[in-house]
Amino acid sequence: MKLFVKSLTWASAIFSIAAAQNANVTLVPAVTGFEGDNTAFVYGRSPILVSNDGSAADGGFRTFAVSKSIPFTQLTHQKTGRTKIAFPVHDVGGRDVIINIPSPTSLLQVFDAQTGAKIDSNDKKQLGDWSTACVWRSQTSGENYFFLFGKKKVVQFLVRNKGRDVEILEVQTFPVPIEGESCAVFSNGQVFFSAEDLPLYSFHATESTSAPEIKTVVEKIKVSGLAAYHGKADDYLFIAHDDAIDVYDDEIKSKGSINLSGIPDLSIEGGLSILQASVDGYRSGAFTFAFEGEEDTGVAIGSLEGALASLGIETNTKYDPSDKPCKRCEKIISDKCSNNGFLAGYRGCSCFAGFAGQDCSRNVCENDCSGHGKCAGPNVCKCKDGWTGPDCSFVAVKATYETEANGGDGDDPAIWIHPTRPGQSKIITTTKSEEGEGFGVYDLQGKLLQHLTAEEPNNVDIIYNFTAGSRKVDLAYAACRGDNTLCLVEVNSTGLLKPIDGGVQALPEDYEPYGSCTYHSRISGKEYLFVNNKEAQYLQYELSATSNGTLQTSLVREFQGGSGGQVEGCVADDGAGYIFIGEEPSGIWRYEAEPTGSTIGVQFAKVGDASGLQADVEGLTLIPAKSGPDGYIMVSSQGISAYFVYERAPPHNYVETFTIVDNEKEGIDHVSNTDGIAAVGNALNQDFPRGLFVTHDDANELAEGGTAEQASFKLVSLEDILGERRARKLGY
Repeated sequence: MKLFVKSLTWASAIFSIAAAQNANVTLVPAVTGFEGDNTAFVYGRSPILVSNDGSAADGGFRTFAVSKSIPFTQLTHQKTGRTKIAFPVHDVGGRDVIINIPSPTSLLQVFDAQTGAKIDSNDKKQLGDWSTACVWRSQTSGENYFFLFGKKKVVQFLVRNKGRDVEILEVQTFPVPIEGESCAVFSNGQVFFSAEDLPLYSFHATESTSAPEIKTVVEKIKVSGLAAYHGKADDYLFIAHDDAIDVYDDEIKSKGSINLSGIPDLSIEGGLSILQASVDGYRSGAFTFAFEGEEDTGVAIGSLEGALASLGIETNTKYDPSDKPCKRCEKIISDKCSNNGFLAGYRGCSCFAGFAGQDCSRNVCENDCSGHGKCAGPNVCKCKDGWTGPDCSFVAVKATYETEANGGDGDDPAIWIHPTRPGQSKIITTTKSEEGEGFGVYDLQGKLLQHLTAEEPNNVDIIYNFTAGSRKVDLAYAACRGDNTLCLVEVNSTGLLKPIDGGVQALPEDYEPYGSCTYHSRISGKEYLFVNNKEAQYLQYELSATSNGTLQTSLVREFQGGSGGQVEGCVADDGAGYIFIGEEPSGIWRYEAEPTGSTIGVQFAKVGDASGLQADVEGLTLIPAKSGPDGYIMVSSQGISAYFVYERAPPHNYVETFTIVDNEKEGIDHVSNTDGIAAVGNALNQDFPRGLFVTHDDANELAEGGTAEQASFKLVSLEDILGERRARKLGY
């Protein structure tokens, strides 16, 4: 599908017109004690505040009674699992509902906004990493739609009543230039979206299956949250950032700013929303957003009393999203289209995604379920055993073990292979959160054997048989974000870790590391450390040691990686002299790894290509054959919690996609929001006779519901992933 991006020169020209006034609002914490990303209001006699709960321990979403009493009284807490998305849709068959998308399941779940009771729905599963959603009600038909924003794409859904149930149908998916982190909708259907340090974009919502034209409204702007204020005659766009909310009219002319105070060290995390109702304590309405402060996290609230008048905006507390937007609504979704599509004049029916035929009565599925299942609904495949995914194209594997907990923000693993007793090999992991910060060491059944504190280590790799003075030592290397250093620790003969002299190496001033990997040159025999920052600037250091064994580094090369997107994961192919890097929004690149090598990269896997790779591209690992050029490159696709396998040898042909599903027998849950990965082809023990794959699992689900407070890593037999023939071909 073609992506149209058009710059609005008129908007850019008038955006900075200074005819603005300012207002001052003192914030108060409405609710605290959890991590929120998005907020919204349910209207009615007693308005309700809705906020997602992004914490691992509880997750789901919470609702609160809006009142002048602080903190707000919590009404419900649905522990559906860690989530970013929870929002209300008004007047769905006469009732207001809340739609929630938990990250572990990707199921669109529906709840009664007043009681919190779950409402039966078609449990539409929308695999992806979703950031925000905006509701639009058509002024022509009165139908409710919402736009779900993910990794450079938007999915449009219809929400409608179906008897006592609620039905959610995908209308279409279309590309956008960025991952939208906040959005707002005007009454006329103009949808604005943006993300931190990125332009403000818009498109016009219509009842159509044709992708809308994406327009650039403003190239340079600060955005932490977007919201629309619906005036009596015009709409206004509120843009929150830093410690202010900038306000613009419907032509994007500045009306002024609302300066915010009251919360020390305020950081607006997103989810700006506006209540246009007169409530005790907020006669002119209020606004909220998720925040992080010096002492608390949660949702902050500010009164609009006096602020609107200072900005020259007439207060409108009569606005109610439950009101029908049209007196004589037209039926755009037609019976002639089996109510599964729009009537498109002489062209007949324009069917929603997953429907086909002249009258949209036939269910169809992507790739006809890839020959590994049957189409059981609109884009709903019932897969055969051993297959999964939206089109049954993912190999379904189960974890043999999962690691014990060690902190809430795990990231990347490495596998240390014991030189003589492979069954005594160890798994080394990193944790960036305050609890568990540093390295964890586990055995091959996931038991935590050691924790060694370090300053927010991220990616970790193993260096074998390094000469440190008179000794040969194994090392674990990571970029440490906490103190902006390269950090190395010694791996002893049993696989446990200990500090080593020179294990903390400084980086250039103002250089903040993000990802890292190692490379051993078969040409020179030297060891090299790679590190990158968020701007994709790669630094290559030669690792050496003094005569007394103290580690030291020297910078030997710099280059710009990828095409400008954020990078993190990388892995080296020592035998071929390559380094592979993952550019999160766009794909995988190959560079020469020698310090004298070319700095021109080759991209061989792209997000959206025939392999189906999707953003974010995260962890990378390489499994070389014991001899020769065979082997495999694996990459984690965080947006769909899956892994893509490519051939090691150029041109790196695509091999397969797999994902990790529930192992109900062992009580091990599936993987979601995957990040770092590691794999080896060595025979280790009877559980891993032809190799081991280890992956980070961001949301470790609990049997009683919700997600564990701390993350885990899953251990999978490589033979289950590749099959016996491919695993045997590695030659170990």
